[in-house]
Order: sequence, then C-alpha cells, then structure tokens
Amino acid sequence: MAATVEELYRNYGILADAKEELSKHKDAYQVILDGVKGGAKEKRLAAQFIPKFFSSFPELADAAINAQLDLCEDEDVSIRRQAIKELPRFAAGENLPRVADILTQLLQTDDSAEFNQVNTALISIFKLDAKGTLGGLFSQILQGEDIVRERAIKFLSTKLKMMPEDIMTKENMQTVSGRQQLVELVVEQAFLEQALNPADADSVDRLLQCTRQAVPLFSKNVHSTRFVTYFCEFVLPNLSLLTSPVAELDIQLEVLKLLAEMSPYCGDMDKLEVNLNMLFEKLLEFMPLPPEEENGENTASDEPKLQFSYVECLLFGFHQLGKKLPDFLIDKVSAEKLKDFKIRLQFFARGLQVYIRQLRVALQGKTGDALKTDENKIKVVALKITNNINVLIKDLFHNPPSYKSTVTLSWKPVQKSEAAAVGSGFLERTSGRPPQQRNFPRIFRGETLGKSTILPAANTAPPLETSLTSNAEASGAAEGEDLEEEATGAEAAFIEWTVNTFVAEHPCYHNICVRTSLISCISQTSLIIILITECVCKPLRGGLPRRTAKCIAFLLGFLSLTFVR
Repeated sequence: MAATVEELYRNYGILADAKEELSKHKDAYQVILDGVKGGAKEKRLAAQFIPKFFSSFPELADAAINAQLDLCEDEDVSIRRQAIKELPRFAAGENLPRVADILTQLLQTDDSAEFNQVNTALISIFKLDAKGTLGGLFSQILQGEDIVRERAIKFLSTKLKMMPEDIMTKENMQTVSGRQQLVELVVEQAFLEQALNPADADSVDRLLQCTRQAVPLFSKNVHSTRFVTYFCEFVLPNLSLLTSPVAELDIQLEVLKLLAEMSPYCGDMDKLEVNLNMLFEKLLEFMPLPPEEENGENTASDEPKLQFSYVECLLFGFHQLGKKLPDFLIDKVSAEKLKDFKIRLQFFARGLQVYIRQLRVALQGKTGDALKTDENKIKVVALKITNNINVLIKDLFHNPPSYKSTVTLSWKPVQKSEAAAVGSGFLERTSGRPPQQRNFPRIFRGETLGKSTILPAANTAPPLETSLTSNAEASGAAEGEDLEEEATGAEAAFIEWTVNTFVAEHPCYHNICVRTSLISCISQTSLIIILITECVCKPLRGGLPRRTAKCIAFLLGFLSLTFVR
C-alpha cells in the first residue's frame, strides 16, 4: 500500500529524532520506501527521504536503490531530476560501481537538463572513487546499447581531462602495466579489428574519441603500434572521405594531429614498409610540384597551395616512422619518385623561407602582452609550424637522410625559452637545442628555381594555407617598406641568377652562396665580397696557412666593395 504525504512526514520525523537508535526503526524506513508507489507529491518526498537514511539500513540497501531507480525512470521529468540528483548519496563502498552503472545508462536521456544532471552526478562520484566509477562506465561500454556506449565514451573523452590529476588512481597511471591495461580497454572499444567506414560519422567519432583517450597513456614502454597501424591502413587511404561528426571540425587535420602525436611511441610494426609507403604517398599529396611556367610567370590556374598544418603532421609522422626503416628513401623508393619528392621538398622549402622571414619580422621585439593578442598568437603558432617543417626538411636532405632532429609539435605547450625566443624574433627551431649558424641544405639548385618570390608587407602575415602566387601579388604593398633587406626585386633577381650561375660552375661553394645571398637576400656589393673571398681563398690555401689566406681574401673583398661603391 502506498504511503500518503502525512505518513511520509510522520515517519521522517521518527527517523530524524531517533539519532543513535535509528537502526531500530526499520518499519519507518520501509514506509518511506513505499512512498515511490504514491502520487507525484509522495514520489518527490520519497526521492529526498530515501537517500538521507540509506546508510543506516544496510539490510534494505537493495530495496532502497531499486526504489530510487524506479523514481529515476518516472514519467514526470521533475521527479526524475530529483531522484538523479540524490543518486550519488547511494555511492558508498560496493554500491558505487552499481550507481555508476545506473547513471551511465541514464546518459541516453534526450532531455538536456536531465542529461546535465546525470553528468554532474557522474562527476561527483568520480571524485569519490575514480576506479569504481570507471568500472561502471566500462561495464556499459562493453555491454550497453549503442547510444549508451557512444555517450559513455564521449563522457570519458570530454570530462576526464577536466578532472584534477589527483583524482585518478596514481598507482594505475604511473605503472606500465596499469597504463597498458587501460590502453587495451580503449583498443577493444575502438573496434580496431574492423575496417573503418569513412561515411559513418558515428564510427569516425568513436575512433577519434578512443584515440584521444589512448594518446596520454602512450610512452616508450606502452606502444601505440596498433593505433598507428590502423590509421595507416584504414584512415589515411580514406582521409578525404571522412565524415566529420561536428560540422565545424576539420576532420582531416584532427586525424593527422592524432597520428603525429602517436607516431613517436610506435613499436615494431609488422607491415612497416607498406605503412611507411602509405604515409609517404599521403605526404606527396600535400606537397605540390612547382607550377608550370610560361615566359617566367605562373598561371593563375596553377596556384600551388602550401598547406603547412597538414604537412607538419605528415612530415613529423614520416620522420618518426622513418627512423625504424632509415633506408626507405634510398632502397625502397624508385629513383624517379625520389627525384619527384625532392623537387616537391625544394619548392615547399622556398615558400617556407618566405613565411619564416615574414613572421619573424612581424614578431620582432614583441613580448608579454603583445604576444597574447589573437593575431600574434596565430603568428606564433605559424612560426612554430614553419620552423618544425624547416628542421624536418633539412634532415631529409642529408645524404643519406637523417632522422636525428627533434621538434615539438606546434599545438603542444610552448616552453618558456621558446616563447622568449619568439618574442625576440630569433626562434630558429623548436627542438630545444641552442641556435646554430645556419647551414641550409642543398635545395636551391639553379635548374629547379622558378620566379623569385618577393616578401609581402611585414604587418600582413599570410595564412598558413595559401599560395606562392598570392605572396607575389601581395608584394606590391611592401614597396618602400624596410624589411631589413637592402635588395629590391630586380636586385634579388640578379643575385639569384648570379648564385645559380656560380654554383653551376663551382658546386663546392653551394652552401655559402645559398646561405649568404639567396636566403638572406644581401646586396650586390656584399655578394661580390663573398664571391671574391671564396674564389681567392681557394688557391691561396694551397701555399699559405688557412687563417692567413682567409685574412688576405677578406681584405681583397673589402677593397672591391670600396671600389664598387
């Protein structure tokens, strides 16, 4: 028989006044439990009274939880919200996983206010016992309905990162076996044994959510091999076909970022050459060839897009996996394809230098609050991206290719030393090593150089995904402005022609010509100094000490400069 409002209040008073002898009034508590069978008023009172005295009647624990669960499933949304709000009070001892399981099932609600109430309740019991709450969540992830499974995974991916670090069980997170077990749980839910359907937004979303959960667990002892293999075999081939679960999300970039973050922790891979080749082919897609030229000018229809954000991820991943097969570019790639790859790298590196120089000028002298504006934040990230790519390209142009450089991905937290370097305008690399004298790789051969690209104005940093042609068009706004270079467009063209001619005849002087003229765009007179210095220095070295020959050569260069002026 259902209890009335008066009976509920009377028995509540009995229990409230009992104090130490509370356990003797089992009948009074049973009347309150019967309140769930009454009307709306009785149910609201029962939802509040049942949890208040729950801990005093362990023999009625199951009946009390079931009664509260009945209220959580009531047709009246206000009663459901009240019952859900009180559920965490049942989460004690062995009951906590059960309460977590119940709350996880309640995530399937379509009422937004009720959904938020469930999230709040889950977070509150998470703070009580993270391990027990995870047990309830994973129970539903393994056995629950699809909608419950999806929402439980999403809860873990969005809410866990907001939890204080001391909530998670330290023993599990700090031991290799604990993190490995967590990775195995995530692998099971990611369905890595099944091929990915790129048109299914839910499947793509599940993969992203699971991968995000796994990334913080990877280390040199807990490998990301299964995820990296899956991304190479099933995700990269369908990259352009992926359906984004969120309209404003750049799904391709998000996938590539995750792949880049996982690649340093990849262990031994069964199909390393095949997967590395897939990554290589995808990298080629985002590194354009130089445009066809007619009369020395680019056609508007052939504007090559330099998608730096995508290339950073792919190049970083290729660099990391390439360490495991260092002869890939030497023995596993045909000579024709390798030549094509180097041409693309050359062209990309040329555009890269334009952006690096422009961004450094734009950030020159900016520190503190000046770097915190939205515009400068974008420029700082852009500078990190371009510097990262620059370092990786240099490695690949070694003969044989080198995989020794270390860079920090652009979206990772900036170290204080790096931030200070950006503010001073002298950030050379993000590897953490001190800046060294620039010694650019041999990428600016005369036969592959196209039309000179003149820098845009320093205060108009270009977007990351743009074209070299647009930079050339923007250069008109730069006339008359001091960008710390003396060369005009005509002078730069002359210098480039001179360097190419000289390098063709004297290959041994290639690096210094590139470093001092083509990259730095020095003046004609300064170029003459370098050419005379190097040409005179070589024959003198045969009969004189190296330092003496150098001094004589530089004196001759200085005299030539005076004469030219």
